Amino acid sequence: MLRQVDFWFDPSCPYTWVTSRWLVEAATVRPLRIRWHVLSLSVLNEHRDVDPEGDTEGYLWGPVRVCVAVEQRYGQPGLERFFTAYGRRVHEGGEWVPFDEVLADAGLPTELAAAAETAEFDEAVRASHAAGIGLVGDHVGTPIVGTDDGAGNRVAFFGPVISRIPRGEEAGRLWDGVVLVGAVSGFHELKGMPAAEPQF
Repeated sequence: MLRQVDFWFDPSCPYTWVTSRWLVEAATVRPLRIRWHVLSLSVLNEHRDVDPEGDTEGYLWGPVRVCVAVEQRYGQPGLERFFTAYGRRVHEGGEWVPFDEVLADAGLPTELAAAAETAEFDEAVRASHAAGIGLVGDHVGTPIVGTDDGAGNRVAFFGPVISRIPRGEEAGRLWDGVVLVGAVSGFHELKGMPAAEPQF
């Protein structure tokens, strides 16, 4: 049976990009249907004395605003294309590029880049962010995964934070494992070795 997976992401986080590619890979070996949602590190950190992202100029608002503008006009397929193009250019390509170039890569109208500079979409960004954070709490960040345990019970967790993309059945086994752990009542946290640099 096809299982729905909701994935909340801030597109600017390289570890979130790695996790998203794992999830896409897992969907090739497990019956998963992914729905993409925006989570904003800017919203998460706006009331903190020190922004852990060091984003003093507010740049991180731009990508999530464009994501929401794309989703509102082109739905889930458009959002997936934009996020994929953004990840390939920014994370895999290692360059911060203008949003209009990313939109062109995704086959979307370049005028949507203007959304980055306006607060028009901020309410929708905040609503999407709140839906994801509401599943686990604001002590976490990006990404958040929401699904079910196969018996209809809701499962949600932060992560997994990984530095390389598992492929094939390895991706499927990681999916099985995180859902199994996340479904345990009272489960809170599991950590491995210190984070390595992301490998794309």
